[in-house]
Amino acid sequence: MTRQQYELYRNRTLEYFEKARIVLTGQEKRRIEVSDFGLRNQEQIGLQLIEYANTERCCAKDLVLFPGQTCPEHRHPSANGIPGKEETFRCRMGRVFLYVDGEPTKEIQAVIPEQYRGKGKFTVFHEIVLNPGEQYTIFPDTLHWFQGGPDGCIVSEFSTSSHDETDIFTDSDITRIPIIE
Repeated sequence: MTRQQYELYRNRTLEYFEKARIVLTGQEKRRIEVSDFGLRNQEQIGLQLIEYANTERCCAKDLVLFPGQTCPEHRHPSANGIPGKEETFRCRMGRVFLYVDGEPTKEIQAVIPEQYRGKGKFTVFHEIVLNPGEQYTIFPDTLHWFQGGPDGCIVSEFSTSSHDETDIFTDSDITRIPIIE
């Protein structure tokens, strides 16, 4: 991702926070993370976030997904003697479609990104729809993926300590930590 693309998505993310009346400090605005997962298809596969706290015991973040933007399927395994991350998603604005292990939903509302259709990189289809004020807890090592609804969304994540670099994605070509050219 180029610096110009990063700034474009960071500014768009700030507009979402302003619309939701979520106040960020100047330092937090500068620390917004924009990830394209190394796939260079930010409109379909990407995630924007701000991490407020990440200690040895807990983590708090706000995630922003634009309309139809997808965080690809992954899990949070145990690593280096540290248990996998347990996270609770709470929808703050918009709607988020969340998919986890379980009985597959017959007709999901999300749309699999075009570059992934028929490639087996999305394997869990039990749909959980979160509207503002609704939440769902994902336990360690649970495969999951999620997508912003028609108006995008802001989701607060409350979790145990976060080590995103240890996430395992179903698509092994994914790079979780953004690389800005």
